[in-house]
Amino acid sequence: MNTNIPYLVTQDAIPPLLAYCSQTGHQRYFLIADHNTYRVLGQRAEAALSNSGFDVKTILLTGKEISTDEHYITRTLIETNGEDRQFIAVGSGTITDITRFVSHRTRASFISLPTAPSVDGYTSTVAPMVVGQYKAPIQAHPPAAVFADLPTLCAAPAAMIAAGLGDLLGKYTSLADWQLGQLLYDEPYDTGIQEMMRKSVDETVSIIDELSEHTSSGITRLMDGLVGSGFGMLAFGDSRPASGSEHHLAHYWEIKFILESRPAVLHGTKVGIGTIITARRYEQLRQMSRQEAEKRLAAAALPKRETLLAEINAGYGPVSEKIISIQEPLFQMKNSDLENLKARILNHWAEIQSIAKTVPQAEQIAGWLSAVGGPTAPGEIGLSPDEVTLGMRSAHYLRDRFTINRLAFWLGIP
Repeated sequence: MNTNIPYLVTQDAIPPLLAYCSQTGHQRYFLIADHNTYRVLGQRAEAALSNSGFDVKTILLTGKEISTDEHYITRTLIETNGEDRQFIAVGSGTITDITRFVSHRTRASFISLPTAPSVDGYTSTVAPMVVGQYKAPIQAHPPAAVFADLPTLCAAPAAMIAAGLGDLLGKYTSLADWQLGQLLYDEPYDTGIQEMMRKSVDETVSIIDELSEHTSSGITRLMDGLVGSGFGMLAFGDSRPASGSEHHLAHYWEIKFILESRPAVLHGTKVGIGTIITARRYEQLRQMSRQEAEKRLAAAALPKRETLLAEINAGYGPVSEKIISIQEPLFQMKNSDLENLKARILNHWAEIQSIAKTVPQAEQIAGWLSAVGGPTAPGEIGLSPDEVTLGMRSAHYLRDRFTINRLAFWLGIP
């Protein structure tokens, strides 16, 4: 996978966009935007491209809540009308993912013009699509280039900037989960990518005051961290470095909101809250002695198939079948497999504790989010205590990965 994607944060993203388009030799483009992103950057990009001799057609997505679902995907595909054009995505996560998917399926490339430092998925190969009320990661492709207009990023709504920080802070727990998966389940791992991503998050929180004031340096650092996270996933080949228990919680609540037709909440906002909850789980782990872990593991047994099915059905309702298919390895687990896992956990207890110590305190993570005006409690986004508990019990079924939530499952931590 090519990770040499041109990326630039600049005071004016239009000149490098024009230069890049000239270099590629492409003359015909679809520009994808919504009313807000067209107003803040799309209209300027459209005019500049047209004045420079490029043939640009704008597809303006409208609606109260634009999402990456069948409606908007189909609508965008219809408006392309089979024309041979490259794409320019002017927007944040949703617009980028719609463009990513449509350009991939029409065998075209796309350029990303971010309008907010709100997500780490700009350079991702995956487009999260809502299909049949279930949000699934669909393989697509990364942008050919990313040009970020700094004044536009700085003027983004505060909630979107806080969401971007929430998504980035999630790396603290996802990186710890990634290490657990490698240590206890032989999942693929890369030390270099782990160190690069950890450094990026540390550098961002070190200038939290600048970020809270939306200064150019603070916003640039956040954007660099988010895009760097995307490059980390791109280099590794999947989302493990950047998506762990905190993201699984966010995705679980996202599915719940879709199923119940509740107002959408920014992805990074949910990730930030999920990170605080996951950090508390790591605090529990740090406080647990090996003796207590041994006692808990001795009581652990393979759950019956009917028990697992009932729990997944209780957590996922209409989309349970999709989750059950993902968890087939868990259903196929044997007693000997569990005993080997128990022994491995105990044999590596000191290393597990060391991994747990790499996660900042939940209170510290909440403080960073509060500094930029981000929500820190589930109730602030409409989640009840029961929904939080259900998420902590059910979210680990979303992926076949070993995380702190899967470890808590075997240790009997509620």
